[in-house]
Amino acid sequence: MNYRTYIFKLFFRIALIVGSILTLAYTIFKNETAYSVVLGLVILYLLINTYTFVKRRFVAMDDFFEAVKYRDFSRWFPEDRGPKDIRFLYTGFNEINRTIKEINSQNQAQYVYLQKILEMVDIGIIAYNLESGDVLWSNDSFGDILDIPSFKNIRFVENRKPELFNTIFETYHREPDSISIALQNESIKILISDTVFQVEDDAFKLVVIQDIDNTLNKNESESWKKLLSVMTHEIMNSITPISSLADTLQKNLQLAIEQPDKASLELEDLNAGVKTIKNRSEGLLKFAKTYRSLSKVTHLNLQSVKVKDLFDNIQRLMEPSIKAKHIEIEFKITSPKLALDIDTHLIEQVLINLILNAVDACKNSENPEIKIIASQNPNRDIVIKVFDNGSGIPQDILENIFVPFFTSKTTGSGIGLSLCKQIMLLHKGRIIVKSIEGEGSVFSLVF
Repeated sequence: MNYRTYIFKLFFRIALIVGSILTLAYTIFKNETAYSVVLGLVILYLLINTYTFVKRRFVAMDDFFEAVKYRDFSRWFPEDRGPKDIRFLYTGFNEINRTIKEINSQNQAQYVYLQKILEMVDIGIIAYNLESGDVLWSNDSFGDILDIPSFKNIRFVENRKPELFNTIFETYHREPDSISIALQNESIKILISDTVFQVEDDAFKLVVIQDIDNTLNKNESESWKKLLSVMTHEIMNSITPISSLADTLQKNLQLAIEQPDKASLELEDLNAGVKTIKNRSEGLLKFAKTYRSLSKVTHLNLQSVKVKDLFDNIQRLMEPSIKAKHIEIEFKITSPKLALDIDTHLIEQVLINLILNAVDACKNSENPEIKIIASQNPNRDIVIKVFDNGSGIPQDILENIFVPFFTSKTTGSGIGLSLCKQIMLLHKGRIIVKSIEGEGSVFSLVF
């Protein structure tokens, strides 16, 4: 801002006052009484004028600081009237007000966004003052999970549900902890964690809770819906032709019994129809047995096994039949000392399944090749990867390949990869797939 005019006027007044004082001293020295009186009045006027000139600026600043003190940034200072230096000052005040209002508006918008986001999540969140117990912020999910109304101080919970108060607010859960709490009509399991943070001189505690039972029930329900959808599709595919064929055979038999002279019963047709029903029934039984195999793997017989020995067993078993199909297969280990604590038979089943899938994927490829490589990551995870240069997996079905009974093959049961995933989960590991259609796939077993 431009203060040169103000400074010039201030120095001009000071110069006048100093000059007048010197002149007054001279007139007194010369005994010029009349001039001395006049100069005295002039000096008094200059002092009052200078005081008023300086004071009006401080009055303007005092008004502004008073507004800041009470956070009143809506006040507008007139920029189009008054002395020029004061207008410059008012312009500066208005710019500060505009900036602060913009910052407040942005902070308010961010607060609203954060509040809406936290209100939408199904995780309960509360922050409160450790000393006074006053609630700084809480979302609706917190009260819904604990079945309590909205409150402004945590003493509300202490007076009505002391056991719940001790569990949620008095006990510290530095790490996420799974606990059971008793409500009015039921007992629920929640995951709880908390942390303490400081804001200026006040200490606050942030508590986060999640209804595990509800989350697990939702996930389980979705899994069952997907599973039942696939099962229903498979079962209906078998039952519809069986029902239709049985109805046809029943009508033919009924006609042969009621009108033996007009309708002759062809035993070959009857035999073929019964045989077809038998085959489809056996298919349904096989489907049911396949489903049951998903629940058979419930425990592990763990033992320390060198990856080299695991690979040698599978290589002896699989290599002859794979090379007979003119497919190159290679087993590679980055270190012969790699070892795993696994159920050998189950992991062999997983690897055999993945290798057979790789064989099926690259049977129509030029120079088909399968690689099985074991290595150790920097984080000490041991990874076994099964590569193939086959047809790859289309992106639209990639996310469903581990769903029970889902298959893109005409002869597949849709159980293999589901079983592989379950076995890896039992080993506290995971199975990862990456695939590019037309280039190949890689399945990674991470232990």
